[in-house]
Amino acid sequence: MRTEDVLAAIATGLWRWDNASGTVTLDSEAARLLGLPAEPVMLPEVAVRSRFHPVDWNEINGIVNLAVAEGTLAEARLRIMDEDGRVLRTVRSRSKPLENVTADGRNDYELIGTLQEIAEPQPGTTAAHTPITGDWRRSREAFLLDAGRALAEARSTAEVLRVAASLSMPGFSPDGLAVFGVAGDRLSVTGHHGHGPGDEGPFSDMGLDTDYPAAEVVRTGRAIYLPSPEDYQRRFPATWPLAQRFGRISWAFLPLIVAGRTMGAWMAAFKHPVSFSPDERSVLTTVARMLAQALQRAGVAESERELTTGLQRSMMPQLGPEIPGMTIAARYVPTGGGLQVGGDWYDMIPLPSGRFALVIGDVQGHDVRAAGLMGQLRIAVRAYASEGHRPDAVLSRASRFLAGLCSSQEHPAGSGSPDPDFHSPRFATCLYVECDPATGLLEVARAGHPDPAVRMADGTVLMRPTAGGLPLGIVPDTDYPTTRFTLEPGETMMLCTDGLIETGGHDLDTGWARLRAILESDTLDPDSPDASGPSEGHLERLADLLVQAVHGPSSHHTTGPLADRREDDIAVVLLCRESADCGCGTPPLHPSRPPRRTMLTVAQAEPERLSGARRQVRELLHDWADPEQVDSAVLMVSEMVTNVLVHTDGDAVLVAEAAGELGTRRLRVEVADASDELPHKRHPGEMASSGRGVLLMEMLADTWGVDPRGAGKSIWFELYERSKPDDDVED
Repeated sequence: MRTEDVLAAIATGLWRWDNASGTVTLDSEAARLLGLPAEPVMLPEVAVRSRFHPVDWNEINGIVNLAVAEGTLAEARLRIMDEDGRVLRTVRSRSKPLENVTADGRNDYELIGTLQEIAEPQPGTTAAHTPITGDWRRSREAFLLDAGRALAEARSTAEVLRVAASLSMPGFSPDGLAVFGVAGDRLSVTGHHGHGPGDEGPFSDMGLDTDYPAAEVVRTGRAIYLPSPEDYQRRFPATWPLAQRFGRISWAFLPLIVAGRTMGAWMAAFKHPVSFSPDERSVLTTVARMLAQALQRAGVAESERELTTGLQRSMMPQLGPEIPGMTIAARYVPTGGGLQVGGDWYDMIPLPSGRFALVIGDVQGHDVRAAGLMGQLRIAVRAYASEGHRPDAVLSRASRFLAGLCSSQEHPAGSGSPDPDFHSPRFATCLYVECDPATGLLEVARAGHPDPAVRMADGTVLMRPTAGGLPLGIVPDTDYPTTRFTLEPGETMMLCTDGLIETGGHDLDTGWARLRAILESDTLDPDSPDASGPSEGHLERLADLLVQAVHGPSSHHTTGPLADRREDDIAVVLLCRESADCGCGTPPLHPSRPPRRTMLTVAQAEPERLSGARRQVRELLHDWADPEQVDSAVLMVSEMVTNVLVHTDGDAVLVAEAAGELGTRRLRVEVADASDELPHKRHPGEMASSGRGVLLMEMLADTWGVDPRGAGKSIWFELYERSKPDDDVED
């Protein structure tokens, strides 16, 4: 006995539904169950669909889609209708969706299963069986809840339209959707679903006085329901030829109303007859209201994004023309408060002297007011710099400008009770660097901003301590001392805001350690075997690496000790003085290791900078072979600088240089002052607290000396790198 005969004996038929071709294959028993002649047949999907109750047909689509997603069986109960709309019988369908690839490369599925006549719903069993998707009969209330949640989560107009297209309405699912918007007296298609490319052409620019259902809905604010093509042709004969070619049977046009204003219209078109009963109209009206609210929210969000993006682009300048011998790269990443603009900024300003200035700053706050103050302050700094003022004068004037600007906003005219937070005084940190591209001389003025960092030609990174003053806007008349140093060929200076340092829960110390590891990475060294090689994008690659270290996929692996620290905007500027070894030019055939050099001034009024001098020496010798020599160098530097501060009335100028190949380098440290008094050897007593400086130099330095100058003197010492400490000599 054949399998088909066995299945027919138990009133079970087989069917195969090819979704790609839109055909359904039935055996004789399945055809009988559907009210057709009892013989095998292949029918189009529309012919089979007419045999099912519309509600059941709509629900089986959802069941099949869920089964495809979960890889389970699709099971449903379907009512079979005759030509007069009466229920003949109820069948149970159990099907397995099988994925296949169509001729044009699309992924689709084929449904293979059984149809079995049942007298009543079968109860479940406790026996083990293949996972079943189960019935998916949802009430209209549940559908509206799901639709409202999905539309509320849509963030753009495109997402709203995609959600609207995916809504499977209970009992009647539209085949085509379109959203019409209003601009002046014209009607346009905002989005559509279920139509081919170019189908929206005749409707894309239509006057509101046109004899078209959507135009009438916008004019009157009342919905229009057209259950049949005859109704459409009778009420709108002028535009019926435009709609006739789509082959639809029923249409619903509903107004999109927000706050009492009609903002457009929504069309739902059906390929099967819909009577638009009161329940169906209620569902359509509710969906139209939710759709209008979602489109309004999405439009406002898109306008805000466009505004903030335009504001950011207008405030973030493009770097100026190329500078001979210099390469510049910059990045700006707005992260604070979810806005696309913030209080951080950078700028490059050509100066009348032929030099140029680099400015980086951070206005307090992460709101729109911070962005507005940033824009005004940036313009003011550029104006002062373009007038030819020195770095200290530029920051002094900018501080006075910001203080006056904030004071004028504390109590604006005409404001009854201003927001105390919005109109509270604000301050800003700023770092202003004037650069001579011919010599590499940098003049730095700092207003409460993080110090710059310098990556030397051999990859060593040093924090460059600079004199500074209060942030801008705190005290109107503030002095800002200037620090001068030279950016040597092959060196790169980094200016950044605190967002680059502290983002991810870091403080200043741990944040600098993270950035230093990136700056000293072997992949940036042109001589490294892992390097990508010298190229014009060397500095751009470094800027990307710095930002990725903070916001990249692996940034969560380097979370700092302050996990609850608020995120901040980021601005970073890199300035490289080109050389053959920096990665921005052409490498030499036989490269030699460039020397490391640092210079620092310790003023009489700033003895606390002595700790910075010790830190500079340690960072300069971070890879020195003998740690005891590093300790000796730090001790001698501390002694030399302290002697200048105690025994003279001038400042101490420290210059340290490490030159040579690894393992055989020479460290030379000079401390200059304006006093002519030469150091001499003393014989301090056991309890004396001073007088041992020369003794320390003789004991710890490989060689040392004093060089008189025209005005003052220079005390120096040298250390020669040893691969390991000397062995103790046994008596």
